Amino acid sequence: MEQKMVNLTIDNIPVTVPQGTTVLEAARSAGIKIPTLCFLKGVNEIGACRMCVVEVKGARSLMASCVYPVSEGMEVFTNTPKVRHSRELTLELILSNHRMDCLTCSRNAHCELRQLAADLGIDAVRYANDGLRPQLEKSALHLVRDNSKCILCRRCVSTCRKLQEVGVIGCNERGFATHIGSAFDRDLAEVDCISCGQCVVACPTGALAEKDDTDKVLDALLDPNKHVVVGPAPSVRATLGECFGLPVGTNVEKKMITALKRLGFDKVFDVDTAADFTIMEEGTELLHRLENGGPLPLITSCSPGWIRFCEQHAPQYLPNLSSCKSPQQMFGSLVKTYYAEKAGIDPKDIVVVSVMPCTAKKYEVQREEQRLPNGCMPVDISITTRELSRMITQAGMMFDHLPDGEFDPMLGVSTGASVIFGATGGVMEAALRTVAETLTGAAAPVEFTAVRGMEGVKEASYELAGRTVHVCAASGLANVKKVLDGMTAGELHYDFIEFMACPGGCVNGGGQPLHPASVRSFTNLAALRAKALYDQDKGMVYRKSHESPVVKEVYESFLGEPGGHKAHELLHCTYVEQKRYRTDG
Repeated sequence: MEQKMVNLTIDNIPVTVPQGTTVLEAARSAGIKIPTLCFLKGVNEIGACRMCVVEVKGARSLMASCVYPVSEGMEVFTNTPKVRHSRELTLELILSNHRMDCLTCSRNAHCELRQLAADLGIDAVRYANDGLRPQLEKSALHLVRDNSKCILCRRCVSTCRKLQEVGVIGCNERGFATHIGSAFDRDLAEVDCISCGQCVVACPTGALAEKDDTDKVLDALLDPNKHVVVGPAPSVRATLGECFGLPVGTNVEKKMITALKRLGFDKVFDVDTAADFTIMEEGTELLHRLENGGPLPLITSCSPGWIRFCEQHAPQYLPNLSSCKSPQQMFGSLVKTYYAEKAGIDPKDIVVVSVMPCTAKKYEVQREEQRLPNGCMPVDISITTRELSRMITQAGMMFDHLPDGEFDPMLGVSTGASVIFGATGGVMEAALRTVAETLTGAAAPVEFTAVRGMEGVKEASYELAGRTVHVCAASGLANVKKVLDGMTAGELHYDFIEFMACPGGCVNGGGQPLHPASVRSFTNLAALRAKALYDQDKGMVYRKSHESPVVKEVYESFLGEPGGHKAHELLHCTYVEQKRYRTDG
């Protein structure tokens, strides 16, 4: 059916848009920017902050453009004295209850509130509360909340509930006492938070931030008795450049390597290499279950946010989880065993730092079941893409001027299969490349495009050695829950599933570069970032994990066969049901 179009004018400019379009979106199509604070398209469309008000001819009051639909012949005015006065007064009132230590705020250059004040020309706040003190909540391993900087936009609340199906935060109390918190004002560490960090990237101010572990990294780099090894995750090379003003989707792998070496790391390896080992182990596990029996579907275990969600909300599927450690943990495990042995270094003298797109990795590195037989934890410090960008800036590097660098080879050679881990469906596709070839005994397709794309749930079926294998890839825990509910009801049946906690996968993780709602709402960041990874994959010498010369050498000289005793000892772990915290007192 042909979509009905609507004609209207905005600031006397004729505009034609599809029926159902909001005034905010219609204005954007005409090149008119209406300010917003609470609005986040598809997530938080509540018209609460009143920053986006406009005049509509014939209406008795100003209308919130983010929720007000267009109609035929409508006349809209976005910049009248009445509109400007309303926005300025509203913003002053918001600022009156906001601690304004902008110069030292972690969100300084990325604060939507600060930018809005500049855009509206607010040069003084008549109702400022100069005595407002920090209201810190630091119980969680991955983030810090400061409600003295919260503007009650509810973007974090809606993200937690609608995108992630977790809902551990909300508005407590009423009136001037209203604040964001967990049920009964429990600490975040005492509720079912999965540490995904999606609330952080949704927040427009400095009210939410990842815990900054850069000082720990700097201390390790300055310790002459420590050998410090770093490894960036697959997706970081496709996002780090955004922190330095490069276009979304720019692959900066080689400049990133140079930056890491100039920061002083003793070895710069690649977590992509460990992702290839993940495929070897996970692929072997899938083959074993398909051929010899075992709990199906096999569900991937790369996303620590999903793992925690499973432990708390769906423990009946714990037997279906792959026992493989995540690429981050396999990376640390190989550094503190294989590399330590080859280099002749006591693993207790090695500090492993990972650069991750994910705040949940800060939680994962402290999980006791990850500990190695030699007593070491695989990874000592996990920092986000944002934290690395701050370290580079503070070191005085002009990122776009850096020359290209190369990973140190021992654990720095990877395949295209590992690169695409950063996008939803990437782990699935990487595994299929190896499993298909192993099952058939002949050259198999390189690309399995049916599991690509930013759709929340993707399904496909493949004929492999006379067997139909049904697969599914889902990202964002709201989508994950739909799949789990369908499986529990007996409506959905798969052999292999990839679940990622963050919508779009790691490219859209909670530790990735920050963007305002005006960008997040109208730009598919995850798709642009994923494209950079798929483009790199196409140009790789090796595109299947089992083809990697590093993978072959490590198995031959150190691990033995994939899925063997030593590989299980170092690269696998188990998960158990975690206590859920009641919210009914």
